[in-house]
Amino acid sequence: MDDSVKEKIRKLALQNAVEHEGKTQDKIILSKALGTIPELRKIVKEVAPIISDIVNSINQIPFEQQKSEIAKEFPDLLAEKPKKEEREGLPPLEGAEQGKVITRFPPEPNGYPHIGHAKAAIIDEEYARMYGGKLILRFDDTNPEAERLEYWAAIKVGLDWLGVKYHMVKNTSDDMELLYKKCLELINGGFAYLCTCKQETVSANRREMKACKCSLGDLEQNLERWEKMFSKYKQGEVIVRFRGDMKSENTVMRDPVMCRIIEAKHPIHADKYRVWPSYDFSVAIEDSIDGVTHAFRTKEYELRNELYYAILDALKMRKPKVIEFSRLGFEGMPVSKRILRPLIEECKVSGYDDPRLPTLEALKRRGITPEAIRKFVLSLGFTKADTLAPFDTLESLNRKIVDADSIRLHMVRNPAKMKISGMPSAITLPNHPTKDIGTREIILDENLYIESEDIKNLKTGDELRLMGLGNVQITKTEPLEGKYAGEELKPQIPKVQWVVQKDAQKIKILIPSQLFIGEQFNEKSLEEIDVFVESYYSQLKEGKEIQFVRFGYCRKDSVLQAIYTHK
Repeated sequence: MDDSVKEKIRKLALQNAVEHEGKTQDKIILSKALGTIPELRKIVKEVAPIISDIVNSINQIPFEQQKSEIAKEFPDLLAEKPKKEEREGLPPLEGAEQGKVITRFPPEPNGYPHIGHAKAAIIDEEYARMYGGKLILRFDDTNPEAERLEYWAAIKVGLDWLGVKYHMVKNTSDDMELLYKKCLELINGGFAYLCTCKQETVSANRREMKACKCSLGDLEQNLERWEKMFSKYKQGEVIVRFRGDMKSENTVMRDPVMCRIIEAKHPIHADKYRVWPSYDFSVAIEDSIDGVTHAFRTKEYELRNELYYAILDALKMRKPKVIEFSRLGFEGMPVSKRILRPLIEECKVSGYDDPRLPTLEALKRRGITPEAIRKFVLSLGFTKADTLAPFDTLESLNRKIVDADSIRLHMVRNPAKMKISGMPSAITLPNHPTKDIGTREIILDENLYIESEDIKNLKTGDELRLMGLGNVQITKTEPLEGKYAGEELKPQIPKVQWVVQKDAQKIKILIPSQLFIGEQFNEKSLEEIDVFVESYYSQLKEGKEIQFVRFGYCRKDSVLQAIYTHK
């Protein structure tokens, strides 16, 4: 690695250290470096120890000296940046009438909801609310092979947590008889036909823009095959295809599937149905009959709009307005079930609530609030450009929300014992520096834990300030001893957190970071550290957000474990 790259990394590390009271961390700078210097992604193993050395050297420098170095070497970092105006709300909706807007959120119950689902649901709800309309929650449950009741429940729980309010809930499968009727209308009208070709033949014909021989069959043949579809044919032996245009440049229109046989048991209907509509067919019918005025879906469906409207035209049904928006994901946090399921099955992550994942369960467990997610979604605007947002944007919004109610507690990692004479017998500390959310009394004795990192360069005669308690003068370094030196504020001496040894509670803190670096699973994406915290931690409810002094915000996960939320 050449010196210019090292200088860029040092600049990142200095900036982050100054933003966080003089301390930075390897994993944060590694993530920032890989994001801003893409060529480093190919040599992560070689880069990591170099970054560690740079971070260690910067953490050794006093805070004031760090700021001086930035002023001298990187003055551009001190230039005042124009404040980004936070967007509130969404742009006006084309063709919307007050009181008449109906939107729908149509998740398939085949997995746990994630940040992408949150974006869709929030946009659907916001537009319904803006125009005094209604939101329908409609489960798109027409693929029984992939669906489970667990996912119905998880989606409802996720929406409730987000605060998304819907006016009606239904399943697409509630309308199976109507969907059969509409499919039969297409067949009788000559807009659809029954195809018994093998899957590979269908695929080849679509690639080569060749009409299928089955498309030449008369109405009698199609009706006979339709009847047999419900009893005699087996899965894969027959499909209903829409008569599109096999010469179309839009591959979606090359005689797509409208219905197929799936012999798996449905979570709600069991064996009642075996002929199931495709998404393309059912979504058009359902949107029309449900009175949807504006159907939002992600940009990946844009080519399917032609088919959506062609189906409704053929059936002479009312046509909603389809509007696309970008998908939402985070760098290194895939939302695809194709990627997430193997991680869970191979025990690389603990489950859908693993704090490294972008699922709503994981974000909740990590300490991200629904209010922050809503602000985040609305701040992105309404574009078709796929959004791979930096996670720290969400963290920034979340920090503003949780700060006011987060109790400040002391926490010590890599503890060193310190004996201090002349200590007060007790002290009362405020739970928050500016907001009145109570106090806590700490019974003191002369034995404390402080962090090893804070004492390694101490000499006899040096002073430390124990945050919230007072000053200590070092009288001995082996073992470490000192004497209490009063409460006078001395800005030149280092401030450190501390915990009373006899009452200290040992817990584990999980520190999640980026799950993937490029295409590679990050084996070090979950760090576990053992720490000592104040005994007051045990009185807090699970789920409570805490700011551990000089460390960051964490959410209490259990009596013995907390999860790092963010700085």
